[in-house]
Amino acid sequence: MNLPKFILGDNTDYPNAIYVIHTEFPRFIINLEDDEIEWFEDFDDEDEKELLAETENMIKQATEFYDNEILKYEE
Repeated sequence: MNLPKFILGDNTDYPNAIYVIHTEFPRFIINLEDDEIEWFEDFDDEDEKELLAETENMIKQATEFYDNEILKYEE
């Protein structure tokens, strides 16, 4: 199965949360309400250094995906 790089997620128990799921390595879910990230990967110390450098870019991509999706719903 081919999955899109990003998927929107929703949960009525958390009405203010806006979840974006990143399906490629490194897999994660981000709550755009507070930029909290939950990683689905295990990282060693060296991976973590590289990951920290890329995290800002991943948040930016997830936010841009969300913004583009919302624009599509509003059309």
